[in-house]
Formats: sequence, structure tokens, C-alpha cells
Amino acid sequence: MRAFLLFLFWILGSQAHAQEIEARAYSNAPIGINFASFGIAQASSSSYKLTSEAASYTRILDVAGQSGKITLVLPYAQLSGTGKIGSQSINATSEGLSDPLIKASVNLYGAPALTLDQFKNYQQDLIIGASLAASIPWGQYNNEQMINVGANRWFIQPGVGASQAVGPWRFELAGAATIYTSNNSFLGGNTLSQNPIYSTQTHVIYYFPSTAWISVDATYYVGGQTYINSMPVSGSQENWRFGATFSYPINQQNFIRINGSTGTYSRTNNSYDLIGISWQYRWGGGI
Repeated sequence: MRAFLLFLFWILGSQAHAQEIEARAYSNAPIGINFASFGIAQASSSSYKLTSEAASYTRILDVAGQSGKITLVLPYAQLSGTGKIGSQSINATSEGLSDPLIKASVNLYGAPALTLDQFKNYQQDLIIGASLAASIPWGQYNNEQMINVGANRWFIQPGVGASQAVGPWRFELAGAATIYTSNNSFLGGNTLSQNPIYSTQTHVIYYFPSTAWISVDATYYVGGQTYINSMPVSGSQENWRFGATFSYPINQQNFIRINGSTGTYSRTNNSYDLIGISWQYRWGGGI
């Protein structure tokens, strides 16, 4: 199960939540296991650089006989870049705690809730699941500057997905909608609003005999037109991203994960490159 989640912020074009590429979001694991992780990542484009450190906690649950999980993420970030209002460019920096995130998911089919001993005989076939994520606008925010590491607004993100096993391979497909509330304190007393972003992502994953795994990832999203005081300031977005993830087990309890991705097409020229590394520790559930 993925324990480290990287979440960027609306200043990157308000699309980074939709652009997140998460392999193995719908997979099975023994109930009662806990994951703690810490990771660092950097995203950059021609107009900004964001360094983000995040700590997270995940617990595997029994949800009406199927496996589920709940994840809490606490990020910290340093952001510098250039924003534009009309033809005026604004250079700024921001650093501090970012908006925490909570995500719950449940596997609806194909991933029964199993103890560690029962899980040893489990063989995945088809898994179908659903999820719901939400940000909490507690991050640092200054309404006198354009660039912030907190968004001063909520988002919710319902999603569905499926994972099909074929020998050591996993083929995954997932979709989500990211829905934003308004920021009513944008650059003073202005109101920033945004249409929902609709995204889909796919992964091809290979498991090595050592339980290490590698994936090739892609995501596509569309939507997210933004408005200030009900006046449109950007067009609808349409982007493609591709990336890869590698997870290596140091021992039964410790794992290292490396991931990277890049934007390959952007209708509104807001693609970015990302690279990250995280450490994960698991315990409980009979390990």
C-alpha cells in the first residue's frame, strides 16, 4: 500500500491534486497493519520551484468484510515562483505548513479483509474500489501575496478504480473528480473559484520475486477553469503526465520508494517535472 503521498498546491495551476500519479491505490494488505512514512520531493517548471516534505500515517481496516484504509498527510513546503494577473508578473516566495489531507478508501470487490496469516494464501485477481479525499485549509496563507503554500479553500476528491492481476503484473485504471470550494480572501477581498477537474490514471506494475516492484504511470486530466470575482482568468485545462515508480524492501518493515514524472502535453502551459524519494515503516497486524 502506498504510504507516502505527495500533494502540491493550487499555485501550480490548481491542478496538482488531479495530476498526482498513485500506483497501487486499490490493492490489498493485511488488516491491522500501520504504515508511517516520510518523504521529500521537488517540483519545478519555468515559473516556480516547490520543495515539499511530508509525513503520513496509514492504517489498514476491515470495512464490512473488505479491506480499506485511512491515510493522514501533513506536508511542509518551500515555494518560490512567478504568478501573473493579466499582464503583470508578481515574484514571491512562501514557506510553512501546507494544507493537511485525509483520504479514505475501500475495496468493494476482490480484496477481502484478511489477517496476516490468511493473507499468505491470498492471490489477487480483479479488485474494484472507491475512495474519498479531502484537504483541510490549515496551511500558511497570506491574502496579500499571490503565492502561498496553503490554499485557503477546501477540496474533495471522490474516485473509483480497478486493479487486474496477471501473473507478476498488475494493470490499473482509476478516475476521480476534484471539486474546489472558493477562496474568498484572494489578494485581499477577491473571490477565487474554480471548476472541477476530472482525471484518469493508469499503471502497469511488475512485481519482482523479492516483493520489490516497478511501475510505469500515466495520467490525463481536463477542466479546472478559474475565475476571480466570477470573471474567467484561465481557460479549461487539458494535460498529460507520464512517470515511473520503484519500491524496494530493505527488510520486512522498511521500504524505500523513488518516483518521478513529467508533463508531456499541456493546453495551458502549466506542466512541471517532479522527482521524490520516501521511506516507509510498517508495523502491527502480526508482523
